Amino acid sequence: MKSGYRFGVNLTTMSIKSIGNNVETELPVGIHFGGNYEISLNKNLTIQSGFLFSSKGTDYRINNVYYSIAPSYFEISVNAAYYFGRRKTRLAIFGGPYFSSAFGGYKIDQDGAFKYLSLGLHERNDLKCLDAGLNFGAGLHMKGHAISIQYGIGLRNISPKNAFEMRNKVIGITVSSLK
Repeated sequence: MKSGYRFGVNLTTMSIKSIGNNVETELPVGIHFGGNYEISLNKNLTIQSGFLFSSKGTDYRINNVYYSIAPSYFEISVNAAYYFGRRKTRLAIFGGPYFSSAFGGYKIDQDGAFKYLSLGLHERNDLKCLDAGLNFGAGLHMKGHAISIQYGIGLRNISPKNAFEMRNKVIGITVSSLK
């Protein structure tokens, strides 16, 4: 088993539907960092897992009113990875599920006011706490270090409001180590 760190940037957005209509969203930048674990199953196949702090969110407009939402998550991912190439420099493709729990964040509402997110299942809350989805991506591994890019798509509606549907979508660019 190998372990290490990872950190990087998130290009985040959400798919948002308001009363069945798609809402146009923007792509703000967030961060992620945490720990990695990798268990080799054979020469080319591994299971990769890790825990992350990950900031996500989006900016959007409804009826010419600007909103912003930026939740922060603790996230655990479990990916299967397949390696190609020579021993010291290898290309990997990977994919698997993620599970995350929101613990905070902020929003900017229709009045332009900065407020902390309210998390829960009730209609009065801003977001549900739990999210789950799928990640897939590719990375270049060189002597215990890697640069990777992945796409994560939320499978769970994280809006507690009946008139809204919100799902996280994240492009992550990561630098990591495994020793």
